[in-house]
Amino acid sequence: MWYISTRGLAPRVDFEGALFSGYAPDGGLYVPEELPQLDGETLRQWRSLSYPSLVKELCSLFIGPELIPRDDLNGLIDRAFSRFRHKDVVHLCRLVQGLNVLELWHGVTRAFKDLSLSCTAQFLQYFLEKREKHITVVVGTSGDTGSAAIESVLEAKNVDIIVLLPKGHCSRIQELQMTTVLRENVHVFEVEGNSDQLDVPIKAVFADLPFVEKHNLMSLNSVNWSRVLVQMAHYFFAYFRCAPSLDGCPLPTVEVVVPTGAAGNLAAGCTAQKMGLPIRLVAVVNHNDIIHRAIWQGDFSLSEAVRPSLANAMDIQVPYNMERIFWLLSGSNSQVTRALMEQFERTQSVQLPKELHSKLSEAVTSQSVSDEAIARAMVRCWEENRYLLCPHSAVAVSYHYQQMDRQQPSTPRCCLAPASAAKFPEVVLAAGLTPETPEDILALEHKETRCTSMQREDDWTLMLRDTVEHLSQRWRGGSLSASA
Repeated sequence: MWYISTRGLAPRVDFEGALFSGYAPDGGLYVPEELPQLDGETLRQWRSLSYPSLVKELCSLFIGPELIPRDDLNGLIDRAFSRFRHKDVVHLCRLVQGLNVLELWHGVTRAFKDLSLSCTAQFLQYFLEKREKHITVVVGTSGDTGSAAIESVLEAKNVDIIVLLPKGHCSRIQELQMTTVLRENVHVFEVEGNSDQLDVPIKAVFADLPFVEKHNLMSLNSVNWSRVLVQMAHYFFAYFRCAPSLDGCPLPTVEVVVPTGAAGNLAAGCTAQKMGLPIRLVAVVNHNDIIHRAIWQGDFSLSEAVRPSLANAMDIQVPYNMERIFWLLSGSNSQVTRALMEQFERTQSVQLPKELHSKLSEAVTSQSVSDEAIARAMVRCWEENRYLLCPHSAVAVSYHYQQMDRQQPSTPRCCLAPASAAKFPEVVLAAGLTPETPEDILALEHKETRCTSMQREDDWTLMLRDTVEHLSQRWRGGSLSASA
């Protein structure tokens, strides 16, 4: 299995090459050169598989056995999920009025990012130990990615991680999950800006290819193909748990409602769909609605500013994984994708070509949900089920309630729940509900914190480069003295 850039101007790489890269050298994102096609017989065979087994099957299609033999791959994935709180890793909750909520948040940080990051970190460690190499991971976060990335590499001896978080734009618990980790290999920066603004210095650093190569830099954002690969599994799991029967032909369709920000999860759903999984995708966003406008009107352009919302991890204006979706739906046309993305980078505004827009709106429908609708969905779900939703899960459930109030669904529907309500007590309280806060989250308030401030007047790119250089020197010094 080879990987190529969505923009078509970078040499192809194997899975290890894609794993250790951020953006491709031409500014694109890595995608599989070819997508395996799954027939009805394969899907029927997979129907009874557990979630970890589905991850193993999918990963084996995209990671050649010459890179990670199947027994090793199985062991890495088992180890990745060993710290999850639920015995099934993910759990489908069936609530009243046809509401199916797929809980993706049973990992250490109580967010769906734990699923893909725990596996990705195991793959990294596997190759790093073989190559006796050190890497520095750089991550920008809008809320949950930072803490999940930190937890995933906590025990890694040859990984340093730098996390940039947007000051005042994360929940208190999200911030504490990052700033209370006082390990020597964890370096957290609090940036006076939003998540799109902190992506700018990260992209600038990764654009300097000699610097990236010299310091073994990589990204664990959903720029990384491995993240998208693992996230495909929950679409298969949702399908198998919600489809009525797979005995007939054609196979039944299941609608999957995806609350999304940077579109990594949505790109995973589109890839699963392209591989033959019979799902209908609904992308639901908050009032930062670039994805909704692209799907409905073909208008892929920035608004004047990111507007804070109750679903803060989705407060994103530049959903970089839409590039993968454009590539997939344009028939793997890197020329079209490159022209689109280069124009977007220049002008921050693109009108999608008619044919691509038509393919996009066939593959995915969408909706933008207001803060009021998020709060209403949280209250209604509590009143009808005694079940607390996080605001991001409520974005998806709000869509379900709107559809239910119009007509009974003819197609089973599954709403993805990306985080636990326990991470957002402020929003739960604002909705007039009572938060349920587990002991491990309560304990965060009493821990020492550590982070470095990146103020507006600072040169963020220079600070990031200096930190990377310092870590490289320290590691080289440490490894040299260890070998001496």
